[in-house]
Amino acid sequence: MPRALLIVDVQNEYFPGGAFPITHPTGHLETILAVMDAAADKGVPTAVIRHHQPAPDAPVFRHGSEQWELHQEVAERPRDVLIDKNLPGSFTNTPLTGWLKDHGADTVTIAGYMTQVCCDTTARQAFHRGLNVEFLRDATGTLDVTNKAGSVAAATLHESTLVAQQMFISDVIDSAEWRDRIG
Repeated sequence: MPRALLIVDVQNEYFPGGAFPITHPTGHLETILAVMDAAADKGVPTAVIRHHQPAPDAPVFRHGSEQWELHQEVAERPRDVLIDKNLPGSFTNTPLTGWLKDHGADTVTIAGYMTQVCCDTTARQAFHRGLNVEFLRDATGTLDVTNKAGSVAAATLHESTLVAQQMFISDVIDSAEWRDRIG
């Protein structure tokens, strides 16, 4: 099963000082970094995906801002391609589909932020394109959310998204099982 690793939106906006500091699960960044290291060691093609808001005065993910930058430890790790996007789905208006075809990948592994937004959307888009999807439960992350629709704790939101993904779209696994799969 030829696979590719997708590292979605591990940007400064999701860390202390940013608008959306990820809080769940514990150790999410270290797990993402370990997955990237394992992919590099085993020759799994890796796409790092970076989000930006197109408006020049955007309050978050403003292109070129410090918060828009990749987290330094992700930026320093090997990758095969850096893909910029401006919508939640990593496939929308990006070269991701062609890059996956060029690498012969029939499976994508999802890691990054936020579980319920860009990771979930990217997994659904991959599934709609006929790809197999592995969704890493300990290498995706979220935070408590409150908005006009209500409130939900990070742990509940994360688990709910994972349960929904496992129903039909993704094989939800942890990073240890994924490392076993890649040998």
